Amino acid sequence: MAVNLTELSLPQLEGLKTQLDQETEFLSSSIGQLKVVQTKYVEAKDSLNVLNKSNKGKELLVPLTSSMYVPGKLNDVDHVLVDVGTGYFVEKNVEDGKEFFKRKIDFLTKQIEKIQPALQEKHAMKQAVVEVMNMKLQQLQSQQASQSCTTKA
Repeated sequence: MAVNLTELSLPQLEGLKTQLDQETEFLSSSIGQLKVVQTKYVEAKDSLNVLNKSNKGKELLVPLTSSMYVPGKLNDVDHVLVDVGTGYFVEKNVEDGKEFFKRKIDFLTKQIEKIQPALQEKHAMKQAVVEVMNMKLQQLQSQQASQSCTTKA
């Protein structure tokens, strides 16, 4: 349903602007979160490149948490455990692991591409509301100025 913005009162415009602010904040936050997850998948996919025959038996640091590592040796360079969600891990060969991460990255890219136009539309709507609000405020100020001039005369 289309609404003519010029027919709305200033309080209604302010409410619409607040709603659009919230929607743009939500969409921006969603895109940001998707990009963070996408970056993690890209890093995981890139880290699989280390698994090759020449690195077998080399020492490395194994992360236990994000800030704690223990020394270890790289023994199996052909298989990885992939976290597929909700506490489940699946053993895959390196190429299948790369393909899994590629599918995840592609999915997230498509989701970001779906949200981006909606975000741009909300920004454009917000800009239109702000312009109408400014126009109405100028009209209100000019009316008040003309009323004060007539009362002085």
